[in-house]
Amino acid sequence: LSAAMDTESTYSGYSHYSGHSKKAHRQGRDRHKSPRSKDGSRSEKSVTIQTPPAEPLLGNDASRAEEGQDDNWGETTTAITGTSEHSISQEDIARISKDLEDSVGLDCKRYLGLTVAAVLGLLVFLTPIAFILLPQILWRDDLEPCGTVCEGLFISVAFKLLILLIGTWALFFRQPKADLPRVFVFRALLLVLIFLFVFSYWLFYGVRILDSKDTNYQGIVQYAVSLVDALLFIHYLAIVLLELRQLQPMFTVKVVRSTDGESRYYSLGHLSIQRAALVVLENYYRDFTVYNPALLTASKSRAAKHMAGLKVYNVDGNNASGQSRAMIAAAARRRDSSHNELYYEEADHERRVKKRRARLVVAVEEAFTHIKRLQAEEQQKAPGETMDPREAAQAIFPSMARALQKYLRTTRQQQYHSMESILQHLSFCITNNMTPKAFLERYLNPGPTLQYDRDRWFSKQWTLVSEEAVTSGLQDGIVFVLKCLDFSLVVNVKKIPFIKLSEEFIDPKSHKFVLRLQSETSV
Repeated sequence: LSAAMDTESTYSGYSHYSGHSKKAHRQGRDRHKSPRSKDGSRSEKSVTIQTPPAEPLLGNDASRAEEGQDDNWGETTTAITGTSEHSISQEDIARISKDLEDSVGLDCKRYLGLTVAAVLGLLVFLTPIAFILLPQILWRDDLEPCGTVCEGLFISVAFKLLILLIGTWALFFRQPKADLPRVFVFRALLLVLIFLFVFSYWLFYGVRILDSKDTNYQGIVQYAVSLVDALLFIHYLAIVLLELRQLQPMFTVKVVRSTDGESRYYSLGHLSIQRAALVVLENYYRDFTVYNPALLTASKSRAAKHMAGLKVYNVDGNNASGQSRAMIAAAARRRDSSHNELYYEEADHERRVKKRRARLVVAVEEAFTHIKRLQAEEQQKAPGETMDPREAAQAIFPSMARALQKYLRTTRQQQYHSMESILQHLSFCITNNMTPKAFLERYLNPGPTLQYDRDRWFSKQWTLVSEEAVTSGLQDGIVFVLKCLDFSLVVNVKKIPFIKLSEEFIDPKSHKFVLRLQSETSV
């Protein structure tokens, strides 16, 4: 356990701040101090800004400092703190402004729609009951006696209302998965249809039954039964429009992530653009690997390194366009040798990844072998002295910590795996008696986005950009874009072509043949 505590202090780089980030912040603080803070007329406020985990990796100095930081866990994950009252990042500004603009409108729209649907649903279920009870309350003495057929209709109304209630609960009472920019057209049409339908029934009931005080109570109950039957048919129509219509695949969409070009294909039915965008996002979190901006820094640093090696001397002092053309020409001359540098860089990176992967596999296998020895020793101990999975994970974690640290830094995954998440995963594997290969699967193969903590990948706000109205249906050739803060998803819609199949009949007799042997052979 003491070794585990030593390793925990070693891994505290996730929460401590590196000297590089402190130096950068001191420089930024000196630049952004206001005159009021210099004069001392206003006390400084302590503000803590947590930068996104991938932000420090985007600089050009990340690749140069990788080897120097290799033995320190999580140094690329930095946080900027200080006493400047003007310290704030661009991501925070965009997020705060977006939340302030959209939170009030989205909440009002959501609750208004739920309120209207709830009131209308309550009116629908109370209307047949009111049709039956109002004559009993207002002119009970004048009503004709209710016979056996009338009493049987009571049972029919009760069971039909119960079936309608269960079906409505299963179809409509669901937790919303997203806030769409526009209303769902078919659902709005169904609400309008139900309102007009119930209103027309109430209008007929008020004119023909309430005003005239009809004494035929069996006819009144039959009228209520017809209303419930019509509501059941409307519920069937809702199932067809909201659920069954979109099941048949009609379109194929290609989703491309703008940063790294990763793509997937999906088949969709008749959906509006906004609902197709919702389906794309649901599949994105499940199928796409987690977005890692650190993997894009190699090409950026390589391009910056090539451009930094070019020097242009301006003799006249006023030929800016000539400088640009000279740099472009020099870069074109160096293009022939750049592919060799790229080849050797990728080969060296692959060699380092394989080497540290092998070290990690050996370290984890040895740690799990130690677990088996601990389990054998625990069987001989008293029941009160056994070690729980969390303590066992902390006991064996130091033996694999350094190898895992180096591998995650080499593959640039360290910002997605905290020490606490690794310990939880290790204790989970120990609890379920999983093998070392099962433990390493999460780290050796980058998994889908949902595999990681929500705070590290979840984007709260997506923006749908489309030339067509988002309530219109999908069509062949439509392109729309889903944007978040760090990247965007470009969706291209193609219609599944019409396929014509023809049948060709093969005569069974055509498979028969005759083998003729010649008696005379040439010698």
